[in-house]
This record gives sequence, structure tokens and C-alpha cells, in this order.
Amino acid sequence: MTATEDRTPVVAGLLLAAGGGRRLGGRPKALLTHRGRPLVEHAVGVLRGAGCEVVHVVLGAAADAVRERADLPGCVLVDNPEWAEGMGSSLRAGLASLAADPHGVDAALVLLVDQPGIGVEAVSRVRAAYGSRDSLAAASYDGERGHPVLFGAGHWAGIEEKAVGDRGARDYLAAHRDAITPVDCSDVAEPYDIDTEADLAHLE
Repeated sequence: MTATEDRTPVVAGLLLAAGGGRRLGGRPKALLTHRGRPLVEHAVGVLRGAGCEVVHVVLGAAADAVRERADLPGCVLVDNPEWAEGMGSSLRAGLASLAADPHGVDAALVLLVDQPGIGVEAVSRVRAAYGSRDSLAAASYDGERGHPVLFGAGHWAGIEEKAVGDRGARDYLAAHRDAITPVDCSDVAEPYDIDTEADLAHLE
């Protein structure tokens, strides 16, 4: 067995936290307060709690302010100057950063910063679905696919090619539907987004 085959696979956390909060009056989502700290800190804590030792965080809107105000020790912070184009550009930036990580990342576990109802238990379940660099898995809620999603490194190039605008990996996943392992998280998480003023009620 080679050294590569013998090592423990690296499933890295990839947090997409670049959004500008257009429907929130231009308040960057990463800096919204949740439990007394910036939302980006909470999301990183969820990924760490689920066992991701390697965490890359894609920043965009107010990136300098996020670096200044959020405590993100040990994270690789990835600037996405094209964040306004939509989630696709952030996903591409994040996967490119993971591909260059010296740890040799085998899969990306992708979480969105504006879904604080998804906690450690749901993320851990999806992470446990890793089998190989060809793995594809996604949380499901009452039969609907949601986040987090797990992309084995064998899929990254194809995902990057189709990740445009706000669609992220949606088109790639639709084309590979039969390869996705669904992981039911309906009993442990709520996949709401913090998109509007009304949604701020979800924050604590």
C-alpha cells in the first residue's frame, strides 16, 4: 500500500461567506451577529465541530472588515473579488484554493454562512458519507436536496466548469443525480436562509 493510500482522507470544510446581503440593506452576511459573534465564526465552529481540521473560508463583501472583526484562527481565507457575480464564483475560488492546499484535500464539505439552522450533527452526517475522491453526497430535508454538500476531489473540475452565476453546483449535481448519496438531516437541522429582514428573527 502506498503512503497516499495509507493516509487518512482529508475532508476539508469549505465555507461560502462572500455574500453582500443585498436584500438586507447591504449588510454582509458573514458579519451578522449570531450568539454574540459574527455569523462566519459560528459557521466555522460548526465545520470544526463536525471534524473538519482544514477549513477554507471564501470572503467577498467587506472582506477586510471580516478579517478584522471575526476570529478565524487556522482558517485559510480566500478572497473572491468576483463575489458579486454570485455563488458560482465563490465556489470556484474555494475549490481552487482547496486544490492548492498542502494537506492534499480529498473532498470538500460545502456549507453556506447564512444557514445557522444547520449544525454540527447534520454536517457530521454528510461528512461521514465520504467514501472516496469520487464521492458525492448532500443533506436532504423532507426529500429535498440541501446543504451541506460533499464533493470528492474527482468532481471538482466538472463543478468549476458549470459553477456560474448564482447556481453554484446545481447544474452539475442535476447531471449527476444518480451518483449523489442523500443524507437525511430533517430531524437535526433546519435549512432556512438569512436572506431578508424577516429572516433575521432566526439569529440569536
